[in-house]
Amino acid sequence: MSQVALFARSVLCSGQQAAGVSVLRKAFLRAFNSSSSTLQAEPLPVASEPAPSVPRWIRELGVVRTDWTRDEVAEVYNTPLLDLVYRAASVHRMYNDPSMVQRCTLLSIKTGGCPENCNYCSQSSHWSKDTGMKAEKLMDLEEVYQAALRARDAGSTRFCMGAAWRGPSQVGQRQWERVLEMIRRIRGLGMEVCTTLGMLTPEQASQLRQAGLTAYNHNLDTSPEYYEKITSTRKYEDRLTTLEAVREAGISVCAGGIIGLGEGPQDRVGLIHQLATLPAHPESVPINRLVAIKGTPLQDQAPPEGLDLVRCVATARVVMPRTVVRLSAGRLDLSRGDQALAFLAGANSIFDGDKLLTTPNNDRNEDLAMFEQLGLRSRPAFLPYASGNETSRSFEDAGSGGGGGCGSTAAEAAPAAEAMGGGCCGGGAKKAAVGGGCC
Repeated sequence: MSQVALFARSVLCSGQQAAGVSVLRKAFLRAFNSSSSTLQAEPLPVASEPAPSVPRWIRELGVVRTDWTRDEVAEVYNTPLLDLVYRAASVHRMYNDPSMVQRCTLLSIKTGGCPENCNYCSQSSHWSKDTGMKAEKLMDLEEVYQAALRARDAGSTRFCMGAAWRGPSQVGQRQWERVLEMIRRIRGLGMEVCTTLGMLTPEQASQLRQAGLTAYNHNLDTSPEYYEKITSTRKYEDRLTTLEAVREAGISVCAGGIIGLGEGPQDRVGLIHQLATLPAHPESVPINRLVAIKGTPLQDQAPPEGLDLVRCVATARVVMPRTVVRLSAGRLDLSRGDQALAFLAGANSIFDGDKLLTTPNNDRNEDLAMFEQLGLRSRPAFLPYASGNETSRSFEDAGSGGGGGCGSTAAEAAPAAEAMGGGCCGGGAKKAAVGGGCC
């Protein structure tokens, strides 16, 4: 029996009923209040899960930086595709007119006989018997000039020339001088000029700069870890050394890679990370889908899907916001829908014409129809490149050997920039017209 009940019984038995009832009432109230306060005590706090932190790349979406970690790039790359495309498209619109796509033409000015053993390339002398590729001489100056004229008349604004060399050091001075003169002549047409000639010395890079070269292409191909499975006649560091010579000469850097070489997703991440952590982002990043060529060691390699290309484009756009991302080899079997998604994700250049070096390419008329359907328009030559070096920021600064037409082309750039409309970041057209770049 409780203490309250015992106390009540003793009071009642003493005959003091009135007083006992009063005392009993007070005792019950004390007991009730005590138990009630215990029942209504504050519940113990329950530990809540901390809110997930927002990744830096999302917090700083669109910020230009070269301190990306490989894990960060992997996180971008592995983002669900539609979300990744959305974020990439958002970055693209911060810096670029999404309706403007540059059309470029690539010509092989010296085909076959290359001493390198890149497993994907038909021009290597190591498997020329299997590919049937014969070494040809360097094309004549006039023949190249006429090809550039045709490309310009067809709407291309950048003319790219490739030579199957290890580098200019392997050829005679007369051939080297001919290439320099090709650059001067084509610059006189008011076109941007890009070359890919193999490994360069600082002196050769300087000579290209003086001839008026806009950009130099030297692809890294894949990640540093996978590179030795692609070629053994040069090292990854050789590629980086050439890019440094190009950059130090004041020439814009064009460097990208190839997907579909048998690499894994981690190698695609490694390639993009390498490009995004160069001292400065490249002016251009070409992304190629392997075109497997009979007779090469990779002849049986299946091409990557179009959406694989889109994922790489979107990742490159997020980590290199101002760089021109160029759809290069391997467009021929892409659907128009795949290409449209790539443009949405940030691609803003294509190579047109019936051939890219030695591989077939999309027909120009098909590309024009695609531009019409998607509402795209061609980028004029020499609009400022925000990630470019001096050679692609204004026509006059690109070199002293531009020949005739330099001044008139610079004058044409301003109204072309104005035609872009609002441009990027507001007032982008006015910035472009004075060569101030974007943002």
